[in-house]
Amino acid sequence: MSLKDKIYEDFLAAFKARETDKKNFLSVIKGEIMNDIGRGKDPNDENVMKILKSIEKGLKEMGTDQAKKELEYMAPYMPELMSEGEVTKIVEGLIADGKSDIGAIMKEFNTTYRGKADNGMVSNITRQKLG
Repeated sequence: MSLKDKIYEDFLAAFKARETDKKNFLSVIKGEIMNDIGRGKDPNDENVMKILKSIEKGLKEMGTDQAKKELEYMAPYMPELMSEGEVTKIVEGLIADGKSDIGAIMKEFNTTYRGKADNGMVSNITRQKLG
């Protein structure tokens, strides 16, 4: 099932269960997906994930109790992030393969693992390893 379909299905479930807050929040996400479709974008998982990441970023910046609640509603749709140990192994491997500057390492990492790790953590680990 696509990410878009899962969100739509969960919206209907929240509507039927009269979970107003969750329904309203999922309605916002649905609206953003519909806006993208209206702009000619394909509602594939990658584009829906971009929408979710954007909403997630805004909610984290707000930091309110309501934003935290909405982040919980989003959790089932977000990918599980790599651990610090996993990222360290990958960065060490890239350095061993001859990558010697942070830009090249970040580019290579994001080409393969985009969205699977926090970029701030990747950057910090890379800086530590490069010394």
